[in-house]
Amino acid sequence: MPTTGPDIRLQKFLAHSGICSRRKAETHILEGRVKVNAKTVTELGTKVNPRTDQVWFDGRPVTLPTEEAHTYILVNKPPGVITSCSRTHGKIILDLVKTDKRVYPVGRLDKDSEGLVLLTDDGQLHNLLSHPSHDHEKEYRVKTLNSIPDAALDAMARGMMIDGVKTRKAKVSRLGKDEFKMVLKQGLNRQIRKMVGKTGNHVTRLLRVRMASVTLGTLKPGEWRHLTPKEIKRLTSHEPVSRKKNKKG
Repeated sequence: MPTTGPDIRLQKFLAHSGICSRRKAETHILEGRVKVNAKTVTELGTKVNPRTDQVWFDGRPVTLPTEEAHTYILVNKPPGVITSCSRTHGKIILDLVKTDKRVYPVGRLDKDSEGLVLLTDDGQLHNLLSHPSHDHEKEYRVKTLNSIPDAALDAMARGMMIDGVKTRKAKVSRLGKDEFKMVLKQGLNRQIRKMVGKTGNHVTRLLRVRMASVTLGTLKPGEWRHLTPKEIKRLTSHEPVSRKKNKKG
């Protein structure tokens, strides 16, 4: 039970604090055994704020248990490393980091691709960033074998049929004659490679540089680091995190 959430019913607070069951808490409240900020409360609909209110039961302060902090790790995956936790394969993403936490990759980055991978034991964040309905962006730098025409970039931006599925509109902008940036809000299997293939071209390098509000920055291939408190706060805000300043992308 997080200590930074919104107001909750008093009986729920008592139950999560381990004092008693929620039903028993209702009885204790009606009996006048519970105080909130030094005032006896006997109404079952009373709500408290875990951050600011002090709750007492039989003269003893009641607090919610503190959650163990989750782990958030940013890795710059080199080509050839598999984004998997299964050790039945070759070198996997977990081989690059040193942690005793059971962290898992958020989404996948295929073996030949490189760049930003997030590892965490926060299941709620994993679901939040993985489900396309939340509109979190993923930004890639793509280099192709041959020069890529504007018409091909426009086609990928509008959406293409891949494996029987129409891709969502994407933000695409040219970086060079054979290089472009793409921002997606979905992650179909090898989506960018297949889209480029449909234009008659071939991807020679695929680098993910951003996921939601987290950027790869200056992290070198094979290196990793823990996210900063500021990055964690932005990432776990439960709101779609897209870079509004990046209007050209």
